[in-house]
Amino acid sequence: MSYRLGVDVGGTFTDLIVIDEATGRAVRDKVPSTPADPSQAVINGARKLCETAGIAPTDLSLFLHGTTVATNAVLEGKVARVGLIVTEGYRHILQIARSLVPGGLAAWIVWPKPTPMAPLEATIEAPERMGANGEIVRPLDEAKLRANLERLRAEKVEAITICLINSYMNDAHERRVAEICAEVFPDLPISVSADILPEMQEYERALTTVANSAVRPTVARYVGNLERELKAWGTPAKLNLLRSDGGLMSAEKSSSAPVNLLMSGPAGGVAGAVYIAKNSGHPNVLTLDMGGTSTDVALIEDYQARLRRETSVGHLTVRASSLDVKTVGAGGGSIAAVPELTGALRVGPQSAGAVPGPAAYGRGGELPTVTDANVVLGYLPENLLGGTFKLDRPAAEAAVKTVADALGLSVLDAAAGIIAIVNETMFGALRLVSVQQGYDPRDFALMAFGGAGPLHGNAMGMLMNSWPVIIPPSPGVLCAYGDATTRLRVDAQRSFNKLVPNTNDEEVDAVIAELVKQVSEELAAEGVPAADIEIRTELDIRYAGQAFEVPLYAAPGTKIATLAEAFDVEHKRLFTFNLSVPQEIVNIRVVALGKAANVEAERLPQGDGTPAAAKVRDHQVYMDGKMQPAVIYDRSKLRAGDVVPGPAIITEMDSTTLVHSGHAATVDAFGNLLINPA
Repeated sequence: MSYRLGVDVGGTFTDLIVIDEATGRAVRDKVPSTPADPSQAVINGARKLCETAGIAPTDLSLFLHGTTVATNAVLEGKVARVGLIVTEGYRHILQIARSLVPGGLAAWIVWPKPTPMAPLEATIEAPERMGANGEIVRPLDEAKLRANLERLRAEKVEAITICLINSYMNDAHERRVAEICAEVFPDLPISVSADILPEMQEYERALTTVANSAVRPTVARYVGNLERELKAWGTPAKLNLLRSDGGLMSAEKSSSAPVNLLMSGPAGGVAGAVYIAKNSGHPNVLTLDMGGTSTDVALIEDYQARLRRETSVGHLTVRASSLDVKTVGAGGGSIAAVPELTGALRVGPQSAGAVPGPAAYGRGGELPTVTDANVVLGYLPENLLGGTFKLDRPAAEAAVKTVADALGLSVLDAAAGIIAIVNETMFGALRLVSVQQGYDPRDFALMAFGGAGPLHGNAMGMLMNSWPVIIPPSPGVLCAYGDATTRLRVDAQRSFNKLVPNTNDEEVDAVIAELVKQVSEELAAEGVPAADIEIRTELDIRYAGQAFEVPLYAAPGTKIATLAEAFDVEHKRLFTFNLSVPQEIVNIRVVALGKAANVEAERLPQGDGTPAAAKVRDHQVYMDGKMQPAVIYDRSKLRAGDVVPGPAIITEMDSTTLVHSGHAATVDAFGNLLINPA
């Protein structure tokens, strides 16, 4: 027997799922997160789940894990003190940065410039210079470098970054500086820009490599803890972590290049959504992952999630591939308030979190939240998490009454207002990934998951006009499902910088072949057989003179002329115009993917089309401005082909689905709920 275990750590809950690789049978669980040391919830939850499912730790082959450790380190500023080594004359590289100030015209007046991750006093110069063509202009003065390194010792740095000018063309000097640093500081982790991002634009390269150093000690400590705990538990399972772009990376690679983990958290949900989309036969899907604190939305086109060439966390933007996920501060715990100044209702981005949580949780929370509004309207029945969790309805009503009194409305109307506003916030985020990227949301299905997503999915479908609304089985643990069903991913890149008329197919193919060899060897070292490796190429292209690139996928052996045409089409879709100047190929990237998870989705037995057997009880909900009769169903008893007419509430262990009046949910062969207008 061989099992894969997927674990996804969220701010409120840690989700776990164990999948039998042969049959696709899945057992799932949710345990409260342990923010002080996230690995506690991961290991304890995994042990508990395996005991419940009767699986011996020796039968686990893979331990797959999506984590927010790197993200939280950046957001909370709990990063290492980084020493930076740059070419002589480039000491202020992070201070000068880019001249872009976020915000409106006068934003520079009020914008507090973020403090660079590597302070100026811990930045030293290496006496050397490499030319833009990769030739040595000034040899490295090693004696002077060693003298300068003594300054870093006095600064008590905890990690070192080396980023020399033009090292993407020739990294000989960076490698030598790294060797000298390893002699002088044998205990410190050293990040070299030629390993992390061998591309032109020294500011982005320096920032990305410094960010890598800044989170390295934290991530290495966390991964080390996990590996130790797994060993003590007696499992041979190989630990892999989820990257920001939805692929997996090995534990040792994640300790040396953690900058690729910054968006690991939201990536799991999108990876899981791709898996569900393939099963349900919907190639184009908008995803809505609504948790307790925030909502992540993304776009999947032709079973591929859109990627972007940068990862943004807080005010830090580094150049590492990530899924194009937009996050808004709207979740089940988002707090509703009526500011005295405006007298208008606001919801979020402040959240009640896991502690004290919404008033309905009965843990001492008193502020009205989205969850409380759902309880008041009757959308959330009093039993949650399979009956192990009771909701306090009077407390929820008392909390929402504070908003109702401030607005001069009834409690029910105030609760409906809270829901309408939080839906509008998510609608804005969904428009960002669809309409504003040139996509028509009517061509997409909408998949709602996360703990709170299925409650709001039907309403979001109505706003977006995206049908069907797909609610996957166990939507609350879909992120863990994504971690468990995705595959190893390795990428390598090279700056190319040539105009299309000045290069040819042979020259481009030669660079690609070199990168293919490099990534294939890396995956082979992870134990992936050559026959299982899938190669993808991606090129960054722009018009001559532009300052930004558009990334394009290319099948191996694609001709340059075809790429140029594809670029024109994509540029027109994004910006509505094209230029009559030659295109320039800026960067070439190659991605190698390991074997896809051979996880079969479980099929449901065929039903007779009526959900009567799954009925729990009759119920009342407040919808369309009036109280209406509704029915509560138990999702685990629904069969394939059953049709549930709205208004209805479908409950399961980790989530609750709301079907609006005038709509109906059909159960497909794999147990997905497909909601359409009746």
